[in-house]
This record gives sequence, structure tokens and C-alpha cells, in this order.
Amino acid sequence: MSGPVLNSATQERAWEELSSASFDVLVVGGGVTGAGAALDAATRGLRTAVVEQRDWAAGTSSRSSKLFHGGLRYLEQLNFSLVREALRERELMLTRLAPHLVRPVSFLYPLRHRGWERPYVGAGMLLYDNLGGARSVPGHRHYTRRGALGLAPGLDPAALTGALRYYDAEVDDARHTLTLVRTAARHGAVARSSTEVVGLTRDGDRVTGARLRDVETGRTTSVRARVVLNCTGVWSDRLHDLAGGDSPFTVRASKGVHITVPRERFRSETGLILRAGKSVLFFIPWGTRWIIGTTDTGWDLDVAHPAATSADLGHILRHANSVLAEPLTTRDILGVYAGLRPLLAKGTGAGGTTALSREHAVARPRPGLVSVAGGKYTTYRVMAADAVDAAAPDLPGLVPSVTAEVPLLGADGYRALCNRVGALAAGHGVTERRMRSLLDRYGSLTGEVLAPARDETSLLEPVDGAEEHLRAEIRYAVTHEGALHLDDVLTRRTRISFERADRGTDAAEAVAGIMGEVLGWDARTRASEVDNYLGRVEAERAAQRLPDDASAAAARSRVPDSRTVS
Repeated sequence: MSGPVLNSATQERAWEELSSASFDVLVVGGGVTGAGAALDAATRGLRTAVVEQRDWAAGTSSRSSKLFHGGLRYLEQLNFSLVREALRERELMLTRLAPHLVRPVSFLYPLRHRGWERPYVGAGMLLYDNLGGARSVPGHRHYTRRGALGLAPGLDPAALTGALRYYDAEVDDARHTLTLVRTAARHGAVARSSTEVVGLTRDGDRVTGARLRDVETGRTTSVRARVVLNCTGVWSDRLHDLAGGDSPFTVRASKGVHITVPRERFRSETGLILRAGKSVLFFIPWGTRWIIGTTDTGWDLDVAHPAATSADLGHILRHANSVLAEPLTTRDILGVYAGLRPLLAKGTGAGGTTALSREHAVARPRPGLVSVAGGKYTTYRVMAADAVDAAAPDLPGLVPSVTAEVPLLGADGYRALCNRVGALAAGHGVTERRMRSLLDRYGSLTGEVLAPARDETSLLEPVDGAEEHLRAEIRYAVTHEGALHLDDVLTRRTRISFERADRGTDAAEAVAGIMGEVLGWDARTRASEVDNYLGRVEAERAAQRLPDDASAAAARSRVPDSRTVS
């Protein structure tokens, strides 16, 4: 099976189409909501374009907790409708839309108190099991302390009286968002990254399109569209300013920080969920590592580069160590990433970000302009459909959304291929373990990833400095997945930047070499890409040694982005 191509050549063709064609819908923002909106619009038969000023999923949508979940803690807030909606979306992803990217994961909830806590938490989990209707994951189970320690011997016996285990689902968020974009392209959408919206065009009060800037070259053009969908998350207010009107809702940024540590540092066959003040802390299994997070604090600095601080890392380690038999230290941290949630203020004088709404809002502040913000990664499809529905006054004859019935690229045939993993591995000259890993990243597109290795067998070799990935994957990221810069590959097409203790610096030269062969980089360009990436890693490490957001943000901002955005 083959998928649509996104690469430097299609970038050029997309620029020409944006400059010359008229569109029904222009989606601004290449995160999960924008990518989902592009797919929603395209599959309704609308002439659709989607633009992103940096790389696909460069912001919030590559820095989440990597979960498709209902949000167990929202039951305590009595937000049943949000949980029900999210659980239904989780089931769709697991069973129909993206089984190659979204998979079940279990979490253990340690009980600290005798008596009241078990029936209280158990009642919540029973509701969680049944609120979303049909489910493909097991229901929750109760454990004694001995039973819980059998599952997770790395827990401190003194830190729990028993436990409950329940199931949710995990996802590689950046790869999922990228797959949404490519699926939208499969259905006719024009997709272009490195494309900044610098203005909106208007006819009286009506928005009629946008002025675009190519951040790679600096050239500009205009695109005509009947509707502009603002799916820019924490950048929402900027587009409202360009429209010349007040923002229809208030979006506040909440910073969430995660760390990764080696899997052997916490012995457990299940993930973990803990109370952490007003929020929760997850241990999420991620290959040979744990992702641990998150924090939840307000952020009013540079939204392009939220920075983790020593205080953030201390918060995570302190709450994690409250239940561990062998405490974690900063020396155990392999990687760190920080992202921003776009949360809706419930009203004036809102308190901390944990008090803000996780639900989404859609508004049509003027004819031809629709904005959507808030929500959870899990409910992106609902947000996208609601945003396109809100454009109905500008799109006569709009038909209903069909994305609940549209599998993402790589989903069709995935389970059948998993059943043939041995034969596939032998046929392509890789190990069964490697083939399973590839299937879980590319699904039924795996053959397309490996096809060039028939003529160039060196593509089946592991990447120097990142042996979990093949050279063929790096090449595919450039030829089919729209990677234009080194950090696109190290940070989003793969997750080397937070999976390895060197943060990807050991692999930078090798990856730049593979990319450069396809993109035609000369020695100077390759060196510049590597230097920029190494500088970024050092700036992030420096920020993580500082105690507060302001100083950490200043340290991070000393290294420019690979794309120059206004």
C-alpha cells in the first residue's frame, strides 16, 4: 500500500496551488486539531488547504502525555459529558481509525488509605468502564497490596494499602498528527508546512482568505478561501488580531512537562497513575523507557518554546518518589519535553490552570472566519467536526462529517500484517522485533518505507547513534513525510530527542547525512543543521538547570528556531 507524498517538491507544487486556486476551506494550524479539520473538510468534498508555520505537530501536538484517554480525574469534577465523549473517541481509534498508532495501556492506581478509598475509587472506575459504551479494553480490577506489588515490584510497600488497575490507550502524538495530514492529502487536501499566515484578506466584514509567507524563502502570496478555520491553539489570539476584532474566547496556556527514564529504574508490568497535588502524575510505558508527567502551571512567555525548569523536574521526581522503593534522581533522566495546553478561561479571575476548562469552544467571530480552541488531544476529531459545522453559513449545502468512518493511512490491513510478522520480517531482511516496531509506526505503509532497501541494502542498517531506527526510516521521513530540517526528524518523525540520554546529538551527523542526500544539502548546510540542533539541545539543558520560567525561557530563546517565523 502507498500513501501520499509530502516532500520538498510537493511543497513547491502546494505553493503554486495556494497562489492560483480558490478553496472552500483554508485551515490554519498543523497540530492535531488543524490536521483533523483538514481531513474532516476534505472528506466532506470541500476544496481544502491546510498550512502550518513550522513543522506538522511542532507545538502542543508533539508534546502531550501521549494518551488517548477519557480523563479519569474529570469524573471527580462531575464532567461526565467530556469523559463520555473522550471514551467514545478512544474506542474509535483503537478499533477502526488508527489501531496501528493507538494501543491499549494499563495503569495501576495505588491506594493510600484503608476503608473509604477503595469503594470511592472503585465506583469511579466502574463508571469509567461503562460511560463510553462499547469498549475493546478490559475493565478495572482490584488488587491487594501483595497483588499490586506482584504487578509492580518497584513500588514501596509502605506507600500503598492496595491498588486498582484500569486501561486507557497511548499514542505517538506527532506521528498520529502527521498521519492525519497525509490522510487529508490522500483525500485531496493541499498541505504545506513552513507557511506562515501574516494577514487575512477581507471584503468588508467578510474574511476572504489569507496572506502567506514562506518561512524558508521569505516570498509571499495570497490564497482565496470561502472560510478560514483558526486551529492555532495557543496562537489563536494572533489570528484574531489579524482579523481586526476581539477574540471570541480567552485562551490561556498551561505548561506541561514530562521526563523519560530507563524502564529498569521502575520495575513494573503496568503503568502508574498518582495524585500530584491538584493534578495527576502518569508513568507511561514507552518502549524501553517510562514517560513520567505532567505538570500543570500557567505560562505567559514565548509560546513557541516553553521551557522546563529545575522546579518542574523536582516536582515530577518528588511525586514519583513518593511511591517508589528506589527513588529516581536527576541522573536517571534521559529526556525532557515541555508543551502548552490551550485552555479556555471559564470567566474572569480564574485561578490556576487546573481550574480552567478542558472542553473546547467554537466561534464564528465574523463571516468567513471560524475559530476553535481548548479541548483534549483525544477529542480532536469532535473539535474538527464542530469547527467545520460552524462554517455552514459560509458553505451552503454542507454535508455531515464522515471522519468516524475514515481509517487513517496505515490502518487498513494492519492487523493482518501483524499476524504475518515472521514472513514479513524474513521477506524484508529484518528481525521480527524490528518488523513489529515498524508496523506500530507505519502500519500497512511499512512496505513502502522499506521498498528502497531492495536496491540500496544499506538502508536496512541502524542509524548511527540511534540504533532503534533504520536508515530507511530517515529517508522516508524526507521523501514521504515532509521533513525539511534535522529537528523535524529527531524530534517528531522519530522521538530520538527525548528517548536518549544524549537527546539525539550522537545521531545528528548521521541523520543529517541521510537527509542531505535526498534534499541536496551541501557540506555547509549539513553543518548548519547539525550546529542548530546541538545548540537547541544545549539551550534546553541550560534552561532545565534554572529555577523559574522567566530565566529558563530566556536561556531557551538564545538559540533560534530552524524556521524564521515573524
